[in-house]
Amino acid sequence: MREHTKIHVDGAWIDPQEPDVLAVTNPATGEITGRVTLGGARDVDRAVAAAACAFESYSRTSPAQRAELLERVLAEFDRRAEDLAQAVTLEMGAPVTLARTAHVPAGRFQIADAIATLRDFSFSEFRGGTEVRKEPLGVAGLITPWNFPVLQIAGKTAAALAAGCTMVLKPSELAPYSAVVMAEIMDAAGVPAGVFNLVPGLGSVVGNALSGHPDVGVISFTGSLETAARITIAAAPTMKRVLTELGGKSPQILLPDADFGIAVRTAQEWMMAMTGQVCSAPTRTLVPRSRLEEFLSVLVPSLEALKIGDPGSVETQMGPLVSAAQWHKVQNYIQRGLDAGARLVTGGPGRPAGLSRGHFVRPTVFADVTNDMAIAREEIFGPVMSVIAYDTVAEAVAIANDTPYGLAGYVVGGDPDEVRAVASQVRAGYIIVNDAPLDWGAPWGGYKQSGNGREFGSEGVAAFLETKVLVGG
Repeated sequence: MREHTKIHVDGAWIDPQEPDVLAVTNPATGEITGRVTLGGARDVDRAVAAAACAFESYSRTSPAQRAELLERVLAEFDRRAEDLAQAVTLEMGAPVTLARTAHVPAGRFQIADAIATLRDFSFSEFRGGTEVRKEPLGVAGLITPWNFPVLQIAGKTAAALAAGCTMVLKPSELAPYSAVVMAEIMDAAGVPAGVFNLVPGLGSVVGNALSGHPDVGVISFTGSLETAARITIAAAPTMKRVLTELGGKSPQILLPDADFGIAVRTAQEWMMAMTGQVCSAPTRTLVPRSRLEEFLSVLVPSLEALKIGDPGSVETQMGPLVSAAQWHKVQNYIQRGLDAGARLVTGGPGRPAGLSRGHFVRPTVFADVTNDMAIAREEIFGPVMSVIAYDTVAEAVAIANDTPYGLAGYVVGGDPDEVRAVASQVRAGYIIVNDAPLDWGAPWGGYKQSGNGREFGSEGVAAFLETKVLVGG
């Protein structure tokens, strides 16, 4: 049983002033695995005050000094890699193999990439006799989600540290364990007191307090559109910068000559392996009408062969959803798909065979889906695929873009020039062509209601910087 009864403020683990205890449950069993003490608005005040005080000195450190600090963070991160993997598996149900090979390495890359960015990033340039500087924005409020906790915490923290900002982290209350390990990493690496502060808590309490705090200069949030709207409203009176990475309903366009093996691997790796709980999941697959049944004949056996169960087993390929609330939400969408007349090809309501407890869902595929159905338009955040038939490539592109979201997209085809031409027409921030590996150092973010701003790479560091101009001298 894990017991985390402190918050981390000004370099010390202290008791919150407004304690509230939250039980954390194992998504695979429903059993309580630990308790976390949540903070409140007064704790945010203390954390922001500590960060504001530390900003006075930390913001004046050199890029070389910040790179050296991040090197120490990276070394401690590597030392605690297995602890982070176990935390992710326990708190949000990711299969332990996925935690070790995706969740933790993705977080590690962000720290390493921030170090590399500092080597080449220009914080000052002269345009004639005028100097244009990039300076840290101030105290950063970092609000992270439960579905990719190590990546999001490491990415936001590393970028803020590289920029010279101090910070207050509010992790999701559903995934607090990895945040505690990250705070311990910061301590062990010698991050100066007040530079990194951790206040777990509810979004309606800690998130609101951070968003509206007059001494917070920037909010970086990853999560839902509804929460982002509340954060933006709370931040508006102080005109602080708000960076958001939100939901998606990402299309996967299979061109007439597409290799279906690539498309199926994409569905397995970027949807089913994550139990659909990833904002860039290829939830809408667009297939030439003449090849629809052929595609389903390749897709369905691969999904029905997935090993679903205990996320602590190295053999498990798909774990549970994070919570009972998420399980019921996904079940509701599956029923809505049936009610709308979509053809259920595999999966459906209920748990997979042999699993009588836990938040497990059957990998589900609907065909004969039209783009006006709820299962094709709304983010389900579960392993539910909508397969949509098209007659022309122009129609496929139109369907792909007919969404309020624009985070990611996938295009599969045999002609590289045609694939890139189609990919360039998809209005989304990150497009994967065929089976290209994800580039974690490229800027990440979306169009439309998928958010604003970019994370990762040099753009991720720049998001925490403000421009100052010095004329003459």
